[in-house]
Amino acid sequence: MAHAYTPGLRVTRRAVIQKRRILPLKGRVLVGVGDRVSKDQVVAQTDLPGSVVTLNAVNLMGVTPAELPHFMLKKPGDRVEKGEALAETRPFIKWLKTTIQAPVTGTVESVSTITGQVLLREPPRPVSVKAYLDGRVAEVIPDEGVVVEATGAFVQGIFGVGGERWGAIRFVAASPEEDLDPAQIRPEHRGCLLVAGGLATLPGIRRAVEVGAAGVIAGGIRDHDLRALLGYDLGVAITGTEEIGLTVIVTEGFGRISMAGKTFSVLKEREGEEASVSGATQIRAGVLRPEIIIPTRAEGTDSPVQKEAEGMQIGDPIRVIRQPYFGRIGAVAGLPPELQTVESETKVRVLEVRFEDGATAIVPRANVEIIEE
Repeated sequence: MAHAYTPGLRVTRRAVIQKRRILPLKGRVLVGVGDRVSKDQVVAQTDLPGSVVTLNAVNLMGVTPAELPHFMLKKPGDRVEKGEALAETRPFIKWLKTTIQAPVTGTVESVSTITGQVLLREPPRPVSVKAYLDGRVAEVIPDEGVVVEATGAFVQGIFGVGGERWGAIRFVAASPEEDLDPAQIRPEHRGCLLVAGGLATLPGIRRAVEVGAAGVIAGGIRDHDLRALLGYDLGVAITGTEEIGLTVIVTEGFGRISMAGKTFSVLKEREGEEASVSGATQIRAGVLRPEIIIPTRAEGTDSPVQKEAEGMQIGDPIRVIRQPYFGRIGAVAGLPPELQTVESETKVRVLEVRFEDGATAIVPRANVEIIEE
């Protein structure tokens, strides 16, 4: 069964792309407006509070909560190393002494005379945000992050898994119909983004992981191959955090679907150049698309990626996103104003689509998405 998606894929050779790079907590911004940044450059940093470890000290030592502070060797705020003595009793007979050792390295958070517990906090975890794009800093959000701007090719996919990565675009397919063949993936593809035309096969993806490729871009993927790759059913979720060794982006849908001709040609024109990709996808409650961004060094007066919708017009390139024409690419050939009755016996607005092979069909307008130029 085909999946339905929200309209608005964008495939363009040149646009101004702006990406917000924001810390999870307030921290330090390391660059300023106008600075040139590289994709792997850290632009902001912060520290996440360490985890809290609880010790039931009174049970371990056999004392009352009110007595606990008298036996503590460390007080709140003191640093302690793993295995270091935190507290100990002082009996008349030394070999009856009980000592509590710190199970982790960190600081003493608190000593409770009510519960008899000692709380230790592990060291803070540093978190950094990288630029993700080769570009310039267009805006600084104080204590939070930056907006990085770049001019380049911008391609959105239908679905992806895996996080942000970058590498050189390398083709392992000669046409938009050719599947990802593991025999075409070689050791020299390490760190590259591999582009196939048709199906992202499971053996091909596993071979790409084996050689250390940064990502795989293809027209489609099978449901059962995705399940085997992840080890579980994805369901309805936000993707992008999967630890699978690379990023996978499909540009058309599920099953064996050839990559759209324009998408294939846009990527082919930039073969060998460095691109940034993200597999993060969210279908519901705020659409998030996987993306491929190939910055160019030349600056231009281009339109931003985000633009106000102008409505569907004759000649607009579209993709059908529901059966029976799921995944097919075409152009709007007609926009009848009257409502028409469809198979479900409901009256809806429709359009006439002319597919790439010249065939035409009438489909509900809700069953297509515009491929933005």
